[in-house]
Amino acid sequence: MQLINDIQKAIHAEYSAVACYEKLAKMAPTKEEKERIREIRKDEKRHLEAFSSIYTNITGRQPSYQITEKCPDNYKAGIVFAFQDEQKAVDSYLDIADRTQDTAIKDQFRRAASDEQNHAVWFLFFFSKTKMMQTHRQTTDYGAKGALSAATLTLPQMLTYALQDEYLAQARYQNIMETFGNVRTFVQIKEAEKRHINLLLPLFERYQIPLPQDISHSFVSTPENLKAAYAAGVQGEIDNIAMYDRFLSQNIPNDVRMVFSPLRNASFNHLAAFERGLARN
Repeated sequence: MQLINDIQKAIHAEYSAVACYEKLAKMAPTKEEKERIREIRKDEKRHLEAFSSIYTNITGRQPSYQITEKCPDNYKAGIVFAFQDEQKAVDSYLDIADRTQDTAIKDQFRRAASDEQNHAVWFLFFFSKTKMMQTHRQTTDYGAKGALSAATLTLPQMLTYALQDEYLAQARYQNIMETFGNVRTFVQIKEAEKRHINLLLPLFERYQIPLPQDISHSFVSTPENLKAAYAAGVQGEIDNIAMYDRFLSQNIPNDVRMVFSPLRNASFNHLAAFERGLARN
């Protein structure tokens, strides 16, 4: 009876993990993390099916399926929760394997325990990466935020900040599209940002300025819902406009001004589109 109860608890745990990891995959900040979490979710579904089959073979009835623990709404909290849950699963499954005399059940739970240990390592890696990204965000000047906080601005700095901010916009909208689908506003503005990058690039060559490395994905976090995505778009465009306003107030070459000015004007159009989306949601 104790074995049956433990297997039922394992089924609840796997059922909860399947639901939670789909949620975490949607919140993950990069494509690689999304894909890895979905691979982990496939393992959990396989465990769920195996444990359910064992339960039915022993009892002659179907198990129940319940979400026994609430998955956090925040990505960082979610991966900490997942790491701890995977570690508990390892101990639980090895204990079940040790207590049963059935070789097939023993092997199934030992394999599942091995999978869960591997999952725990991945979630620990994601957590460490998230902490590094947060530290990076706090200590690095990047894009419009960097431009607006800089005490003075040289032409190389202005071009670098401008390109970084366009990279950042692209990464932000790509993340939103991967999370919420190809929402028309974000698809269109992402394409516009690509054109902005192509306008800026010749200036780097003309003035022999090294191109900055694109690390924009390190500064992107996944919004909780589409309304938050539009709000992030609004704030991003406000910062972008303020950045170009500051650049245009400087003594800059005319060819640079002829690029910065239309980029600033385009940001007003993007801002209006995001404000309309925010109002709808």
